[in-house]
Order: sequence, then structure tokens, then C-alpha cells
Amino acid sequence: MAVEPEHASVNGQKPPERSPRPQRSPRDVADELRARIRTGVLRPGERMPTQARLAEEFGVERGAVRQALRILQSERLLTNVSKGAPATVAPDLGAGALLTGPGASPQPTMAALTPRIAEAFAAPHVEIDALCLTAVSLTLAIGEPLRRIHSGELKPAKIDVRVLLPSRDIDLAFPTAVDGSSAERLQRHWLAHRNAQGQVLRHNLLTLRATHGIDVRVSFRALPFTPPVKLYLLNGTEALFAYYTVKRHERQVDQEQLEMYDAEGTRSVLFAFAQGAGARDTTFVEQSLLWFDALWETISSDLVLTS
Repeated sequence: MAVEPEHASVNGQKPPERSPRPQRSPRDVADELRARIRTGVLRPGERMPTQARLAEEFGVERGAVRQALRILQSERLLTNVSKGAPATVAPDLGAGALLTGPGASPQPTMAALTPRIAEAFAAPHVEIDALCLTAVSLTLAIGEPLRRIHSGELKPAKIDVRVLLPSRDIDLAFPTAVDGSSAERLQRHWLAHRNAQGQVLRHNLLTLRATHGIDVRVSFRALPFTPPVKLYLLNGTEALFAYYTVKRHERQVDQEQLEMYDAEGTRSVLFAFAQGAGARDTTFVEQSLLWFDALWETISSDLVLTS
């Protein structure tokens, strides 16, 4: 009887079994393909290999490849992602390539946040975590993807948004009056602003349940401190980070001009980090996710958006 080669033995001993190849996740596949795009191995306008070929190369199912391609589409690195023809590297990589990765130029919050939020909503499952002072920047930035959803350009199936805001029960580090007076008035003013922005954000997102049948969850938690930074985490792949730089301002509160120390939230310079854009970027995103989850699950508390 002939012995099959794979079962042949030496000195009567069975050869050792090969260790199974570790299974790659869709995120692993996306990281590798992203690196090829950023380094020019895959050029703008070039067609990607077929999903079958990519599945064979990475040793994964086609479903994992499709998820990886959708991640890259949400970052504006790919176009024409579908079950049929191969996807295409974006002809003009635009903001998706310029805002993240080594050498990326930081930009003011609204200039950087709005396009990245819009691209994050291209994913089937949108996940946005935010730590901020009032949520005004997030509320404004989400306006663009909402418009695109209503026009039929974007069709996410699920949206999860988590927001960490300062508690109403703490003395804010800022805004605060220069002379130490009017603390109660400033607290009321900030609280009304925080609640109004949160209510608008929640209402606009939850409306998508009735209008488009999207599974939407919006959650708020209260922090026991004034955040010195703002942080936005998009689909677990990007971290957008800015310092709240406190300056002296003169602003009107309850029809009275007050000298105060406050931060320009919407003008804060936003630094962008993306998984797969280098070891430092990837680590920053991972640690930011861990930090946010730790705050959410430990020292934060229930937040009610009422005065």
C-alpha cells in the first residue's frame, strides 16, 4: 500500500503537526492594506485585488475582507466597496490621508472634526466616543453626516454614541470669573449650555430611528472633574485630541459683560491619530480607547440633561 506523503514517517515516528496559522481580524487586514496605501504600494485610482484574492492572501473569510474594506472606505481611502467589483484606492485621498499619520498637520477642531465624523458615518456600525466640556463641537460636526443620511448618501445600520461631560455637582476650573465673583451665575450659564447641546445631539440622532429605521443609542455620563483636553474616538480606529487652552476673555452672561478665564473649544487645535499609521499612532489610539472606557466604567456617574 502506498503511503501518502503527508503521513510518511521517519524511523517509525509520525512527523510533528504544524501549528495552525493565527486567524487575522478585519482590523488586522485593514491595518495592512492601509499601510500599503499610505506607502504608495497601492496608488490613488488603482483597483484593489479581488476580495477572493485578499481572503486567500490573509487566510480569512471574505466577510472579514469586506469588513476591512469598509473600514478603509470610512476613512476615505477606498471607493466602490461592494460585494461585486474590486474596490478602488481613492483617486484623491483628501482629508482622510492628510489629517492622520506621520507628518499630518493639526487643524482647528471644526475643520478637522467635521470631515472625519462624516467619514466615520460611512461605516455600517458607527461608534463615536467623546470627552468634552459641552459637546457643542460634536453636535455641529454631526450635522453633516445627518444631512447625508437624510439625502440617502449614507446608510449606517447602527449608531452608538457615548459622551463624557463634567458633572453639574463640581466647581468648574473654567469657565471662571477673573475676580472670583459670579461663580454661581457662570455655573448656571455653562450648565444650561451643556444641557442644551446634549439634548440637541440626542434628539437629532434618535430621530433617525423613526425616519430611517437605524438602531441608535446615545449615552451620557458625568465626570467629577473639568477635562483639560477634548477627545473624540471614531469607530475604534481614530483618536482626535485637543488641549483646552485657557485664556482671558470678556463675554456677555445674562446681559452683563464678565471678565473670565475660559477655553475656545471649537478653535482648539485638533491632533489626529489613526491605527495603522505607525506604531505611535496605533498605540495612542489603543490607549485612548482604554482611558475612555476606564473613565466611563469607574469614576463617571449618571448624567441627566436637565437644569
